[in-house]
Amino acid sequence: MAILTILEFPDERLRKKALPVDVFDESLTRLVEDMLATMYAAPGIGLAATQVNVQQQVIVIDISEEKNSPLILINPEIVARTGQEEMEEGCLSVPGVYEKVQRAERIRVRTSDVSGSITEFDADGLLAVCIQHEIDHLEGRLFVDRLSPLKRQLVRKRIRKEQRQRATKPLAATSASL
Repeated sequence: MAILTILEFPDERLRKKALPVDVFDESLTRLVEDMLATMYAAPGIGLAATQVNVQQQVIVIDISEEKNSPLILINPEIVARTGQEEMEEGCLSVPGVYEKVQRAERIRVRTSDVSGSITEFDADGLLAVCIQHEIDHLEGRLFVDRLSPLKRQLVRKRIRKEQRQRATKPLAATSASL
């Protein structure tokens, strides 16, 4: 399993719309395994393929405390929404930023697994929020798009400043230097 690079806002590649998966093979299984490893290492509770610059409709989620209950969603589609709730969200592509976002309280999802079998299930609470958040990624949207223009601009400035600071930090010398 490989740890993949997670794209960060405002990278325009995060705005690309993912294409449906139509081949369910070993490369898809490998992508899912790499995405899970990446999500757990980050650490996070959800990751969409677009966040690792793969334009396929693939999502991995694990909201369990033990990080041992992965949920794999291939070509996910929300077929019903009810209620509304507001929950604080963060994102691996927008590190360090947490804001309240309104989403449907309960959803019904139609999805495939890595073998292509289609299933439907209901979700609420954190799982429903996470699924909606990750599906937004597949559609080229980020949770910051759901913020006011002023908040979104402040987030963009803060992220750029942090990226500049990381880029200008001197590399630490190592004892294994050549």
